[in-house]
Amino acid sequence: MRNKRICVIGAGNWGKNHIRTLDGLGVLAGIVETDQTHVAKIKSNYPGIEFFNSVRSAMEYGFDGFTVATPPKTHFEIGQQLLVAGYPVLIEKPLALNAQDAKTLVAQAEKSNVTLMVGHLLLFHPAIQKIKKLLSSGRIVSLQYIYSNRLNLGTVRTEENVFWSFAPHDISIFQYLIESDPIHISSRGAAYVQEDLYDTTMTTLTYDNNIKGHIYVSWLHPFKEHRLVVVGDKGMIRFEDSSENKPLMIYDK
Repeated sequence: MRNKRICVIGAGNWGKNHIRTLDGLGVLAGIVETDQTHVAKIKSNYPGIEFFNSVRSAMEYGFDGFTVATPPKTHFEIGQQLLVAGYPVLIEKPLALNAQDAKTLVAQAEKSNVTLMVGHLLLFHPAIQKIKKLLSSGRIVSLQYIYSNRLNLGTVRTEENVFWSFAPHDISIFQYLIESDPIHISSRGAAYVQEDLYDTTMTTLTYDNNIKGHIYVSWLHPFKEHRLVVVGDKGMIRFEDSSENKPLMIYDK
């Protein structure tokens, strides 16, 4: 049985990570990139890989699936094009820049009977997997409260606000750990660098069984902090992803 042949669309900051990983798995077969500067930098590192300057030409070549790592404003158009053609697709987060476009992509994947995934890579982080096991085993008994701070100085995006850029990680983690959808969401933010593009947001989520959560994200913070805290009635868990040793701490309560 031959390896799957995957094509990566976009060879920029995140695209190069997908390219490296897929190559390591032995399934990288193509790269779509219109910026010839990026092409020149990576082409020598991946001999034998087909390069394309358009999605259409890559689709005509014939791959088993695609990874989309282009700017977020293009995710919907490219994703829809691939799904309509019947290709399995992984799209980097955010899936789209509004709820209706995201729902349309999901509906098209179902119609075409193909897989649509989003790049929520933190769900596969060993610490998040461990926290999930601790919750499932009843280590902190009943979950009461969960919060995440995702703070950094830059990189300021010009197409999506800080919530769309940073918070998808935390939303996906909350959904994974709590195993339910929020029944109420309140989000507020402030824009300083660019008009109408929030640089910092605070989001509060309420779930069934009186479980509360909050997500604080900012790219105008003086230091980097990626912190997740899970509070139960008999214990608490803290994960510091931005610390040097990335500690996972458990506290009896």
